This record gives sequence, structure tokens and C-alpha cells, in this order.
Amino acid sequence: MEFTASQIASFIDGKIIGDENALITGVSPIEGGETGHLSFIAQDRFSHYLDTSKCSVIIVSENLLAKDTYNPTIIAVKDAYLSFQVLMNLYQEMQGRKEGIEDGSSIHDTAVIGDKVYIGAFTYVSEKAKIGEGSQIYPHVYIGKGVKIGKNCKIDSGARIYDYCIIGDNCVIHSNTVIGGDGFGFQPTPDGFKKIPQLGNVIIEDDVEIGSNCSIDRATIGSTIIGKGTKIDNLIQIAHNVKIGKNNVIAAQAGIAGSTIIGDWNQIGGQVGVVGHIKIGNQVKIQAQSGVNSSVSDKETIYGSPAISYNDYLRSYVHFRNLPEVVKRINNLENNSKD
Repeated sequence: MEFTASQIASFIDGKIIGDENALITGVSPIEGGETGHLSFIAQDRFSHYLDTSKCSVIIVSENLLAKDTYNPTIIAVKDAYLSFQVLMNLYQEMQGRKEGIEDGSSIHDTAVIGDKVYIGAFTYVSEKAKIGEGSQIYPHVYIGKGVKIGKNCKIDSGARIYDYCIIGDNCVIHSNTVIGGDGFGFQPTPDGFKKIPQLGNVIIEDDVEIGSNCSIDRATIGSTIIGKGTKIDNLIQIAHNVKIGKNNVIAAQAGIAGSTIIGDWNQIGGQVGVVGHIKIGNQVKIQAQSGVNSSVSDKETIYGSPAISYNDYLRSYVHFRNLPEVVKRINNLENNSKD
């Protein structure tokens, strides 16, 4: 697709400085700009690219502009990062959605398929499954018995959604993620560990995005729940009967053990481990690689393993780094006292 600078500016309510007819045929990161491409600058540390970038048009936060003229055409906006996001979303919408059922897919006679749905080749849709209007199911997806998928969802290739799980509207599930695998439930006996049947399901509410290679286990009984608007990165394990509230973000390689309850608007860093059967409140920040082994109150920021208050951890770490010198001084004091 081709756009002029003036067309782009009209999408984001921007002010043009330079050639309004400059033609754009692609996008580039600002560090590797190309002629005919669009990029953006939203932070002062990238401002020097205004004079050196080969991009033809750059969207710039207006507070970063120090001159009246620049070599590339500038589109001045209040927040360049947010404006660029708007453009990317518009571009994605322009690509359109696929429709229809491709050869090689298998759909049970009792499955219910909504209007304008796309089902890719070699996808299997089991009995009594329901797929809502406008959803996109890419090739090699497995949809189990009684699964319900809402409207305008995107399920990428290789995802697996086990029996009776429920996916809300406008959800995205990336490749190779498994929704509804058995929870890790085993009873120790004199003869070994005996499996406890996992009879529940997973409920994913509206507007949730789940990255690739994640595992969200079905409940033993009841439901594992992922709340509305929550965003889950790649390579994340969420165990049986976990309940996650609204608008959480969870970074890669985090693991949440069974029956833990997490509130709303929390930020959980990469490689965080959370033990089971605890409660994490609302608006909590858990720093990367923390190990959480007890409940956390609202609006706390915690760090470390086991995790403690973020500020307490930083103060403690200063002493830890100086520990060899402290030990040396103590030894010297003890030796001097003996003399």
C-alpha cells in the first residue's frame, strides 16, 4: 500500500512540517530507516535521528521538535508512540479477514459455525463446538468437544483448546498454546502417585491475548479463569483453579501454581514464580525473577526470592554486595580484640 504524508497525518490528527506529498511505501525502525519509509520518535534519546535518518516521513512527539525545518517530512503529534500504534491498528484492519472453510479441515456435524468465520486446512472442530461470528481459526488447530469460542477471535496455527473450555469475544491465542490440559493433580499412595481426575474447564473472558507456547490447565472441578483484558506473554504456565482478574499483564516464563487468586491491573515480570493457594491483590507490581510465597496486598511492589518489599530488597542488596568487606572488618575487629 502507498500513502502520502498528508493522508497519514489525517489518520492521527498530525501537523505536517515539510512535503505533504511525500510518498510512503513501508515502515522502518528509526535506527535503520530507508527512503520511502515511515518511522516515529517518541523519546529524546532518539532525537538525533531527526537529522540523520533516511526515512522520508517521521512521526514525532511535538515536545521533541527544536527547529522549524528538517530533512525528512515531520508529522508532529502529541504522543508519537500512541499515534504510531493507531496507524498499525488501521493497517491491520485494512488487510481484511479471511472467510470460509479450507479443504482438509474436519468439522463435526453438530458443531455450530457463525457467519464470516475462517477455518484453515487440517483444523479439527469437535462435536457441539461453537465458533462465533468473524473468528479466524488458522490451520492445524484442535478444538475439543463442547468448546465455545466467541466473536472476532484469532486462534493461530497449532493451538489446542480442550473439551468444554470457553473463549470470550475478541481474544487472540498464539501458536502452540494449550488451553485446558489436565491440571497437575496427583495423590501420593504407598504404590506411587495416583492421578486425580481433572473435570473442570478453562474460561477465558473477552479481550484476552495469550502468547505462544503457553499452558493454561483446566480446573480439577470448577474453572480456571483468565479475566477480561488480561495479556499473557509467551512460555507461561497457569495451573489448575487459578483465577486471574481483569487487565493483568504477565511477562514471559512466569509460572502460577494452583488455586492462586490474582486481582485486577497487576504487572507480573518475567520468570516470576507464584506458589499455590495464595491471594495477590490489585495493582501489584512483581519484579522479574521474584519468587512469591505469601499473599500480597493491594498496590505493593515486591522483589526477590522470597519476594519482599521492593525498597526493602534494594536496601538489603546494598548490604549483601558489601558482605565480603563487612566480614573482613568483623574478622579484623575480632583479631584485634584478641591482641
